[in-house]
Amino acid sequence: MMKTAESSRIYGLVAEFDSSEALLKAAEQVRDAGYTATDAFSPIPVHGLTDALGVRPSRLSSLVLMGGLTGACVGLGLQAWVSILAYPHIISGKPLFSWPSFFPVVFECTVLFAAGSAVFGMLIRNRLPQPYHPVFSTPHFEKATTDGFFLCIQANDPKYDGQETMAFLKGLRAIEVTEVERHPDDEDKS
Repeated sequence: MMKTAESSRIYGLVAEFDSSEALLKAAEQVRDAGYTATDAFSPIPVHGLTDALGVRPSRLSSLVLMGGLTGACVGLGLQAWVSILAYPHIISGKPLFSWPSFFPVVFECTVLFAAGSAVFGMLIRNRLPQPYHPVFSTPHFEKATTDGFFLCIQANDPKYDGQETMAFLKGLRAIEVTEVERHPDDEDKS
């Protein structure tokens, strides 16, 4: 589908559902229909919703592992450099590279670097902080924190077509389907 100036200002369509079961069923039908750029908003955890949306597993665990290994290497390397090269002192007949005594610092550096990788990796991958999101302008979206269940199909989805997608979402027995516009500052980023 060709992007026109009119369609580039649209973020997507948001459908409101009355229960978590209806949201889960709708998410499965949206995934089965071939939509991939989707998101769901719910005030409670809905078991199976990530699978229903077709969300791939996160690669954050690999980043945390790499951060932890880097921390272990930095902790061990720093202590080895200090003990062997910078301040070589023989204390109580111990060798300069006394690796058993290095374990507490190596452990702490591993935890520090892994935790830092987890925090900063999560912030970057989730594009946070994000004080504004286009779906915030959806009518009744404040109910997403109390008793509203919302499903969004983004306009950048390859299968997205305004009227067809609107009809499809209405066919899923949504309470309301709303077209959401992009924030004016985000139009140049699309």
